[in-house]
Amino acid sequence: MALALAIAVPVAWVLLASLKGKSEFFGSPWTLPKGLHLQNYADAFVTAHMGQYFLTSVFVTVLGLVLVLAVSVPAAYVIARYEFRGRRLVEIALLAGLFVNVNYIVVPIFLMLVDWDRALIDVFPGGFFIDNPAVLSLVYAATSIPFTIYLLTAYFRSIPVEYEEAAALDGASRFRIMVQVMLPMARPAVTTVILFDFLAYWNDFIIALTLLPGEGKTLQVGLLNLFTAQKAAADYGRLYAGMVIVIVPVLLLYAFIQRRLIEGIASGGVKG
Repeated sequence: MALALAIAVPVAWVLLASLKGKSEFFGSPWTLPKGLHLQNYADAFVTAHMGQYFLTSVFVTVLGLVLVLAVSVPAAYVIARYEFRGRRLVEIALLAGLFVNVNYIVVPIFLMLVDWDRALIDVFPGGFFIDNPAVLSLVYAATSIPFTIYLLTAYFRSIPVEYEEAAALDGASRFRIMVQVMLPMARPAVTTVILFDFLAYWNDFIIALTLLPGEGKTLQVGLLNLFTAQKAAADYGRLYAGMVIVIVPVLLLYAFIQRRLIEGIASGGVKG
C-alpha cells in the first residue's frame, strides 16, 4: 500500500500541476488548480513540438518492438527446442550480452555509424545512419535481443514437448508449430518482454540524444529541451503537461497488460 501511494501521489501531483495557470505556481504547490488550463497541453503539443516528439517516440518504440520480436521469438524457440552445433556457445554469448550496458557503448556505436555515413556520402550526402529514427529502432532492438531471447528461451523450455509432438502428428510444419502452438502458450512471457522492452525504448535518453542530434527528437530529449525553456520562462504548466504526455502511454500500456504480466511472473511456464 505504501509503495502504491509513493507512486500514485507524485503522478497525481504532476497531473494536477499540468492544469494550473502560470500564476498559481507562485503559491503553495499543494493547492488544487483553480481551473482546467488545457491550453498547457496545446502549447506543449504545438508550440513546444511535443506532439512531433511523441510521434517520433511512438514510431521508434513500435518499430523496435517489431524488430526485436521478429528476431528473438524464432531464435529463442530454436535454442530451446533444437540441438545444433554451437548452441551452447550461442547461449553463452547471449548471457554475456545481458551484462553489457548499452549506455556504456553508445559512443562506439555513434562513431561506427558516423564512419558508415562517411563511406556512403556519395549515395547519401545528407547522411543515413545518424539522425535516422529507424536506425535508432534497430539499435534498440539489437541491444535488447540478449534479454529477450534469454527470457523467451526459458519459457519455451518450460512448455511440455507433447504439444509439439501432437501438432507434428497432425502434419503441422515447424514454423506453424511455433506460430500456432508455442507462441500462444508463451503469451505471458511475450507480454513480459514487450513491457520491459517498451519501457527501455520509451524512457531512453542517452542513446536517443546521441543518435538523433537533429530536429527529429524523441519525447525524452524533447522534454529536456522543454524543461530548459520553461524553467527560464517560469511557465511550469506547459512543462508539467509535457511530463504527463510522457507518463500516460506507460500507464495505459501497463493497465492493458498487467494481468498477463502477473500471470507470466507467477506461472513461470506451463506445468506438465
